Amino acid sequence: MPVADTWMEPVERTPGCSKPDPILVADGVRRTFGGLTAVDVGHVEVQRGSITALIGPNGAGKTTFFNLLTGFDEPDEGTWTFDGASVAGIPAHKVARRGMVRTFQLTKSLARLSVLENMKLGATAQRGEGFFAALARPLWSAQEKDVTERADELLVRFKLDHMRGEFAGELSGGQRKLLEMARALMVQPQMVMLDEPMAGVNPALTQSLLEHVKALRDDGMTVLFVEHDMDVVHDISDWVVVMAEGKIIAEGTADDISTNSLVIDAYLGSHHDAPLTEAEVQAQLAEAEAAIAIEEGRADDV
Repeated sequence: MPVADTWMEPVERTPGCSKPDPILVADGVRRTFGGLTAVDVGHVEVQRGSITALIGPNGAGKTTFFNLLTGFDEPDEGTWTFDGASVAGIPAHKVARRGMVRTFQLTKSLARLSVLENMKLGATAQRGEGFFAALARPLWSAQEKDVTERADELLVRFKLDHMRGEFAGELSGGQRKLLEMARALMVQPQMVMLDEPMAGVNPALTQSLLEHVKALRDDGMTVLFVEHDMDVVHDISDWVVVMAEGKIIAEGTADDISTNSLVIDAYLGSHHDAPLTEAEVQAQLAEAEAAIAIEEGRADDV
């Protein structure tokens, strides 16, 4: 039974609805680029221990919203808290240290480092990272052993242990997705944010990735992911948040969302399946006649 089943019944299916135990709460987050408003989120909460899908048509502002929440971009205004503490304006690496990590639609593995080296880079607070500390091996050798053991455990879990010593650049697209997800877990996070984790993944690895996402929730983590494939959303999400034109326009379960007229209109356009009224037919005919008249006038002038 999905975790959401224990809390979603009393939750209103309205944009910005309150959750019983939110781990992430955002208020008044706005980001503009010139005259374009990319994100304009009044209020949204993500329930702790759930898998929440963030969906919406292309250009809805989903990835920009991810970037703002995780410190990879700065908003024009707005505040947000993670696990009760404000993380607005905090650099991305410090957000990750607090337990909120994210992956990217285009994977960010370091191609000329080995798979194991990529994993070890994900660990935080490593004593040997400083210049002088690096010269004193006894200060960090025990920690280095622990980090390597944790990396190897995750590589086994994600079925990448056979590629341990290979360059990350030699992995397939799907394997890089697995590596990025595994590396994110080196931080031992409370919340994992996945930006289109299934994009570019061949069918043979898709099911494996889905099972790994479910396992994150089973391990007590919160997952927020961006996805376009509604079959994936129905399969693994407890809750769905819908963005369009930078705003949150709907929330609910996948079944709720699939029949929501606002969501259908956002994806397909208003009245996409409704027959035209007589007035709409006449208006379209008038536009067509006007366009023909303009073209004929241009032809007469030649």
